[in-house]
Amino acid sequence: MMAEQTKITVEATVNAPVEKVWKAWNTPADIIQWNTPDPSWHTPSSENDLRINGKFKNRMEAKDGSFGFDFEGTYDKVELYKEIAYTMADGRTATTLFTEKNGKTTLATTFDPETENDPEFQKQGWQAILNNFVKYVESK
Repeated sequence: MMAEQTKITVEATVNAPVEKVWKAWNTPADIIQWNTPDPSWHTPSSENDLRINGKFKNRMEAKDGSFGFDFEGTYDKVELYKEIAYTMADGRTATTLFTEKNGKTTLATTFDPETENDPEFQKQGWQAILNNFVKYVESK
């Protein structure tokens, strides 16, 4: 029997109101700008149908063409400006909470780690993408 993986949470605060944060988080034209853990990666395409049972697919690739994958899933819960929950193609789940306070918005994403990579490595990757998101929104 496989050991139960502990969920991982990453968090960041954006100096922007929740409406702006929500829009940048969910708009494909924005997603392709920020959805990368480091400059050697990019997201050449993004599709997003933000509704319960809607699907999303973000193509993530190394810029040198050495590796790429589709990050995709189906939405289980969409509560405007509050919460998005989804199930990934491999059955893992993730939830992102949006909390606005004094004109700043905190995002907290909790996800099931996959079993191939070290959980700390995964946390760093998701946190790097989240940090990139913060930079992108604050520069808009």
